[in-house]
Amino acid sequence: MTNKQWQAFCDFKEIFKAKVEEWKASAPELTELQREAAKAAKTPDYPFETSVVYNRDLDRLTKEDDIHLIVIGDNPGKDEQLAKNNRYLVGQAGKIADGFFKKNPELQTDFRKNVIILNKTPVHSAKTAQLKKIMKDGGEKICLLVEESQLWMAEQTAKLHCALVEGACGSAGGTSSAFPLPELWLVGYSELKPKHFFVPYRDRLFSTYQAQNSSVWNNVYVFQHFSMNRFTIDLGDFIEKNGAGVGTGGESGSLLKNIHSLGELHKNEIFG
Repeated sequence: MTNKQWQAFCDFKEIFKAKVEEWKASAPELTELQREAAKAAKTPDYPFETSVVYNRDLDRLTKEDDIHLIVIGDNPGKDEQLAKNNRYLVGQAGKIADGFFKKNPELQTDFRKNVIILNKTPVHSAKTAQLKKIMKDGGEKICLLVEESQLWMAEQTAKLHCALVEGACGSAGGTSSAFPLPELWLVGYSELKPKHFFVPYRDRLFSTYQAQNSSVWNNVYVFQHFSMNRFTIDLGDFIEKNGAGVGTGGESGSLLKNIHSLGELHKNEIFG
């Protein structure tokens, strides 16, 4: 990272960490609400250890790491909230995402070193749909907390992305990466559709880019989630249907062109 990128990243990391602690302290009842929501959904029992999860992988990134992507998932699940982890996308979806980049070395991206992984909310639930019950049972206080967490994450994530792009522009020597400017990949788009759960996140994200640096919006893409291998299946179907170059193992420009075309397609579906 350049000096400007590193400073922006460190600033974000510290305010994010503090905000998570603030949310946890303000709502100790979240743990029981999360337990009851999982029980109602007949989720197999598991230890509830972290109600609002900061991604400790952020603390492992160093100034020497180039950031190619910010990947946005939904919210921390069972594995992510375990005290031994407190890391995002470490379950099956994370393994699939990591595997995708390992199978496509032409993208020159290490999923754990070149990617900042964030969520639309850091509030835990075994499945994202359970957040609705947590909010219903928690009343106005919990509803406001979950909505505030979406709005805060959307705004601060967009500001971080803008700062990373601005910090990369004009840097001495440039980069040999397949990603000359950091991109934001918004995955799991179904709940971003009208009347769905993450609409507050969607709308605040868009408005923040327009206020902060609208040109960076060109580096935002929308995809299906990595879970259930939907990202890879969707990409493969898109390539087969459109005959757009190669899907894996080819030139980085060809693969990335396909990814960008698919990401633009879904971006237009969600944001218009």
